Amino acid sequence: MAIRFSVQSGEFELEEAPKVRQWVAEVVKRRGKSVGNINYLFCDDEYLLGVNQQYLQHDTYTDIITFDYVAGGLVSGDIMISTERVGENAAKFGVPFGQELHRVIIHGVLHLLGQGDKSEAEAREMRRQEEEALGLWNAMFREEQ
Repeated sequence: MAIRFSVQSGEFELEEAPKVRQWVAEVVKRRGKSVGNINYLFCDDEYLLGVNQQYLQHDTYTDIITFDYVAGGLVSGDIMISTERVGENAAKFGVPFGQELHRVIIHGVLHLLGQGDKSEAEAREMRRQEEEALGLWNAMFREEQ
């Protein structure tokens, strides 16, 4: 059982990977679940667009696609994140790249934990849970910064 990070292309490197693993595991644990195999793939827009078209029949760019392999209380899945899209969204929302990346990283985990985001109400709840998880990140690591 592990949380793994890999890069499809480019120069991207996840800073603070051990902290991100610890944080993700804590979010899962606080939901009463256990970490199975969670695989993150950081990629570019074109790669994620191809996945979106091939597997979801969506012809749109997106920042994240989550494939859910959850079984009972064991949280597992593949989470693909476009670092290009994260960068564009960070600029659009006026937040640092790292903060937006953390939001997207935890967004995928929240999907694996059962949180949807299709309706307005679900999207609001997703945002609330993202903020709660980002607050946990700050609580866990603030003193180290």
